[in-house]
Amino acid sequence: MQRQFNLKKYSFFIYIFFLILISFGTNQYYAYIGVLPVDSFSTFNAGYDILNGAVPFKDYWILKGIIIDFIQAGFFKIFGVSWFSYSIHASIFNSIFALATFFTLRKFNLEIKFSFFYSALSSVLMYPTYGIPFTDHSTAIFCILAIYSLCLAIKFNQNTYWFLIPILIFLAFFTKQTPTGYIAILIFAITILYLISNFKKEILIFGLLGAMLPTLLFLSYVYFQKISFQSILIQYFLYPMSLGETRLEWLFPFEFQRFVFRHKLIYIALSIPIYLLIRSMLKNVYSIIEKDNLIFILLVGTLLIFITHQLMTINGLYIFFLIPVFAGFSHVFSKDLKKKKYLINFFLILSLISTIYYHQKYISKRDTLLLRESDLSKSVNAKVLSNKLKNLRWLTHHYPNNPNDEIKNLIESMKIIEKDNRKKMIVTDYQFLTVELSMRDNSAARIWWRHHIYPVPGYKYYEDWKSFLLTKINKENIEVIYTIHPLEGENDIFEGMLNQKCYSKEKISKILTAQELKNCVELVSFNQ
Repeated sequence: MQRQFNLKKYSFFIYIFFLILISFGTNQYYAYIGVLPVDSFSTFNAGYDILNGAVPFKDYWILKGIIIDFIQAGFFKIFGVSWFSYSIHASIFNSIFALATFFTLRKFNLEIKFSFFYSALSSVLMYPTYGIPFTDHSTAIFCILAIYSLCLAIKFNQNTYWFLIPILIFLAFFTKQTPTGYIAILIFAITILYLISNFKKEILIFGLLGAMLPTLLFLSYVYFQKISFQSILIQYFLYPMSLGETRLEWLFPFEFQRFVFRHKLIYIALSIPIYLLIRSMLKNVYSIIEKDNLIFILLVGTLLIFITHQLMTINGLYIFFLIPVFAGFSHVFSKDLKKKKYLINFFLILSLISTIYYHQKYISKRDTLLLRESDLSKSVNAKVLSNKLKNLRWLTHHYPNNPNDEIKNLIESMKIIEKDNRKKMIVTDYQFLTVELSMRDNSAARIWWRHHIYPVPGYKYYEDWKSFLLTKINKENIEVIYTIHPLEGENDIFEGMLNQKCYSKEKISKILTAQELKNCVELVSFNQ
């Protein structure tokens, strides 16, 4: 008996080893293929700035990504500033997601080989779509971990899970507000339903402790860094809410084809919990508070929230990672149904085929980096551009056929900027440039993108952004602003803001322009 027990334990660790190997290794591989400048370097630069003392909300306008920026600063501190330490951030997150899925399915008594199967497939589809730290993916992982915690809290009623849920929601929200806000509402509603028939004061106590811990740490940081609460309110709450008002229009017209048929495989993957929930509710509406039904509602609500979020976002498609996850839960709850063998085989095949399909269609072709139609073999080692980007296969959608021309232009721009001893602000999507030059870019925004990141003239909170930008310029004594093109969402940061008499604009090279600031009433009025 002792020998048999050891063999099982050894087998368990073999599964864990290969799950980490697959989830970590797959992401590492794709992290080094292709670049989308506006997305690929924002956290890279923000992590570097925080490492060197920059404070979000105070030193630069930030709409999302605070948590992963701080995490990235930690990785840079430990492993050094490089693409390697950048990519392993995402790879570790991908492994955490895979392990959490594995342990959750095991807790629901799914056989270890099947738990491994679904978890490995979901990790292949999760972070490798980008490969590097990205707000949507990290937010999704935090949210899914919170969902798993609530599923396990309902099933086992262990205080640890109730404690973890608010911490995970906090981390998710300060990575990105949506879909976290909707997930938080869903979790709160399910918790209330659970408490109706399973009330225990320990649940409230541990939930409250879990909420207080990150809140107190955050408030302490705000206090000691002397961050204005008004800045936080406008940048992270009010302005994003105003954006949400416009993005609601993207949900309409509310069509079956867009909301259901386009994502049919995700619905099919969760079909067993959906079926069991409907069957139970038709028999007795009050069965809604039964544990299994609460888990079903939680999973269905998660599905609907992620689909809604995908339709409202401007980022690439990524929620197909839910197919193996939901198929795993359908597998779990198929065991007591007739023809369970056929159902289980169906979900195994569905997961495998959908993973192969989406991997080939989106991940291997680097679709989210806008490189689907590009020849990836034309990429070049980015070491020629920066030693910090060693082994990154450089190819962008701006120069899909001539990456060396892009690199040549960037190197030329860096040399020009480096020779200029004046106080500078750098406006660019290629935010690693100032990291390579070991200089502060004095950027007023984490990402330069009109409307989506900061307000434009005529919109709510524009005067707050204008004040923030011009105050930053005066505070840092900026004399010249260099803009490196192309920019995805910006052309001239002063357009509609300053009279052209306040600055002169000169095209320095093919991709570089300089705006030399002059004394004028509009600038002086913001001088502190």
